[in-house]
Amino acid sequence: MSARTAIHFRKSFFGEAERVIAEAHDMTAALFRYDSGIEAVRLTNRRGHLVVLPYYGQMVWDAVFDGVDLTMANMFDMPRHATEIVGTYGCFAFHSGLLRNGCPGPQDSHPLHGEMPCAPMDTAGLEVGEDDEGPYMAVTGLREYVMGFGAHYMARPRVVLRPGSTLFDIQMAVENRSGAPMDLMYMCHVNFAFAEGARIVQPAPFTPQATAVRTVVPAHVPRSPGYDALLEALARDPAVMEVLDEPHRYDPEQVFYIRGLRTDGNGDTALMLRRREGDAFHIAYNTQDFPRTVRWVLVNSDQKVCAFALPATCEPEGFTAERAKGNLQTLKGGETRRFSVRLGYLAAEEADAAEHAIRAL
Repeated sequence: MSARTAIHFRKSFFGEAERVIAEAHDMTAALFRYDSGIEAVRLTNRRGHLVVLPYYGQMVWDAVFDGVDLTMANMFDMPRHATEIVGTYGCFAFHSGLLRNGCPGPQDSHPLHGEMPCAPMDTAGLEVGEDDEGPYMAVTGLREYVMGFGAHYMARPRVVLRPGSTLFDIQMAVENRSGAPMDLMYMCHVNFAFAEGARIVQPAPFTPQATAVRTVVPAHVPRSPGYDALLEALARDPAVMEVLDEPHRYDPEQVFYIRGLRTDGNGDTALMLRRREGDAFHIAYNTQDFPRTVRWVLVNSDQKVCAFALPATCEPEGFTAERAKGNLQTLKGGETRRFSVRLGYLAAEEADAAEHAIRAL
């Protein structure tokens, strides 16, 4: 079964006062505009809400379920206009890529995490419908990227919320509209809140081979003898990071590459961050779509984040380094590739079942 109603947004729909534009299946969609001028959609069900920025890279700015804020602690009280993600680094999730991804190296000229995070969307809207999983509301969008003597693609992001669920979907479809092949580097960059004392649950061992610390440190990270010594220690024994009980270890940031994740028969995997309270943050995706998984943890006076699983097609060391590692994907002319991540919050009983499922992989 598949039935849907589409509402096509105009920027004039968004005002200073929040206004409900649709109500169905025990969910609502409301539109408003931040004081910065950036438009927002609040999707709400009985357990919480998401705030999506429909015209601004289609970021998920905010995510709250059962009263728990899932979003990293940050310096931004609202989204800010910027050309690079660091100018508005307070969102829960953004689309990193699509032609380039990661931290640019010395030979790279691309912006941090590529052209998509802050990209202006050409169109945006709301879907209300039912599919094989039941009722849903979805924020949708379209961006056409076209460059003379360069790439030409269509990006179609989508954020899907269902009634009574604390898990939701972040999706992206990329279509190469050119006749020539196109480079593709994509990461679903999800910035979960740091929870002191939380335990990371992953279907891979905490060994140097499976949980590998990044030792090639980008230029924006300050170096010191103490930091370098910590990297050497983590390279020998990353298991000390399974429980987040020493926040000072994450200033400067720590990055890990999670390799060899166990999956089910379809290639699906899942990871979670189990909080002291017994509840959890959870993320699931297909490893054939996302062959790389990155972990980023940072705790300082301004930002606190535990991006415990960043699904990606490549690692985040920039175009030149990832090309040398063989991590670039290619879209043939006319080809479309689709990505989907299911993520969010689990109450304690739900987290018990999810942890059992991860350990059974």
